[in-house]
Amino acid sequence: MNNPFNNRVFGCAIVKSINANYNADFSHQPRTLPDGSVYATDKAFKYSIRNYLTKHHNDEKIFYFKSLSEEMQPRSLEETYTRFFGPLPKSDKKESQKARKIILENMLSCLDVRLFGGTFASKDANLSLHGTVQITHGVNKFEDSHIYSEQISSPFRNSGDTSSDSMQTTLGTQFKLSEGHYVHHFSINPHNLEEMNKQVNHHGLSMKDITILKEAMKNGVTFYDSAAKAGVENEALMWVQLKEGSRMVLPSLVNLIDINKEREIDLSKVSALLSRENTQKEIDKIEIYYNQAVTKVINAPENIIINELN
Repeated sequence: MNNPFNNRVFGCAIVKSINANYNADFSHQPRTLPDGSVYATDKAFKYSIRNYLTKHHNDEKIFYFKSLSEEMQPRSLEETYTRFFGPLPKSDKKESQKARKIILENMLSCLDVRLFGGTFASKDANLSLHGTVQITHGVNKFEDSHIYSEQISSPFRNSGDTSSDSMQTTLGTQFKLSEGHYVHHFSINPHNLEEMNKQVNHHGLSMKDITILKEAMKNGVTFYDSAAKAGVENEALMWVQLKEGSRMVLPSLVNLIDINKEREIDLSKVSALLSRENTQKEIDKIEIYYNQAVTKVINAPENIIINELN
């Protein structure tokens, strides 16, 4: 049996984007807030984690990730359940609780459900699982960022062009960000699923789960290397682990981290927060992971443990 993980954690993941488009909106441009700041949704970061887990940890079930049927169609919720666990349990009204518990136990056997939770709605069971890992939108903290467009051409003629002497191929436009450093805040609370775990005697989050999560948070974005994402990579991961039983809460780190013109990650505001006496006594350890050959971190907290990103 894996050792349970009961500590709460706060931290942030920093994603660097150079001449790339980390997370586009429906107009294909990098997403922007009303004040013009570029941002990426939590879904983009979670997708990179699930994609990494699917490719590198085949022994783990990743439920909320698109898969195709033999007919090359995305599977429905019920088809995905059947793929992993067989047909949904049938029950009448008197045994509906039994069906819910079977589905709940199966869902908790999926790593991404234990981490991010999920909603399961079927005829026999409606479940809403509060994820133990919560991730915020990532906000670009580098001021000298610019969105630009460029024309691209397709090697093919528009099939709707019926002119017999047409020599034009299809033209298109793609959008990119010159440079961005997105900061996603995250928190981990293993107790979010405590009530559901008790219903089916599930052990909850384990040390192995956390080890795998860390690995994916450090590498998932870099690993997902598509045409639009080429140039997007994991830059750093900060991990503030509280002592077991601590009830302390920390604010979002998004506004406490600065990226200056020299591309240095400035942790002075985080250091000020964590150096307070009443805060220090609640902290088990502070870690940061980054590539020391290409990334510079300044004003880091005392006693921080520095590790290579990969």
